Amino acid sequence: MTHTIETLIAGPRGSRPLRLAGLTRLRPGLLLAGVFVGLLLLAAVVPHWLAPYDPLDATARLAFQAPSNVHWLGTDENGRDVLSRLIYGVRSSLFMGLAATALGLAWGTLLGLIAGLGPRWLDGALMRGIDVLLSFPDLLLALVIITFFGQGTANLILAVGIAGVPRYARLVRAQTLTVRNAGYVESAVTLGQSQLAVVLRHILPNAFKPVLILATIGIGGAITAGAALSFLGFGAPPPAPEWGGMMAIGRSFLANAPWLVAWPALIITLTVVSISAIGRELLRRSEGKPL
Repeated sequence: MTHTIETLIAGPRGSRPLRLAGLTRLRPGLLLAGVFVGLLLLAAVVPHWLAPYDPLDATARLAFQAPSNVHWLGTDENGRDVLSRLIYGVRSSLFMGLAATALGLAWGTLLGLIAGLGPRWLDGALMRGIDVLLSFPDLLLALVIITFFGQGTANLILAVGIAGVPRYARLVRAQTLTVRNAGYVESAVTLGQSQLAVVLRHILPNAFKPVLILATIGIGGAITAGAALSFLGFGAPPPAPEWGGMMAIGRSFLANAPWLVAWPALIITLTVVSISAIGRELLRRSEGKPL
């Protein structure tokens, strides 16, 4: 992630527009990632279209059934269909990842702008604090934060979002320092535009593009962090269909029902890899690299 930030700060080495025709030359892996993310979005919006059963419908006599043509991914300790629970869990996982990323992006952008446009002493103080926070892994920082706030989806989003703030603040600050000395910004100031207007019309839009690319990649990391914290018991309480929580419960039955852990782990991995692949493709395009 640090390498990605440094690459984005360095700026594009020549750029070319994103054309729809370029889709025909996308790598097969990227196409598969796009299709998978599309299915995730569909599952998040209309899970009842895809799920064969109610995710909360428990039938004790169906407990621990192995994958079959009736329950494709098996059933859990309460006889609930694992596939249905995974599908309904998409909404909470994607919402958590998107909300946490948006929270980190918003506060990171604000702090980055303040550091990049403020006096030197304020810039130095903010960046020293940011550097200290960046020295800790996001997951560890989120774990410390959620320990104070307690269990729950809202607190999970808050913890993961705050943990992502330093990353976005550092990049926005670097972009702001570059853009504020551009000719069009100096011209706007000369023409008498207010500082707020200059920031909103010229600095922020031009500094925001690489930040959005980083945020796209960061969604996968936020989903991973959220699942890890749910696994540790900080997410929504059972019987909510949450991927990390499903793995936490399934580990108790790993010897006899390994699918209870295997399927959530696989879906988390595929989700993170797919979202990261799309984000890194956006990064390649912004740098003008060929497909």
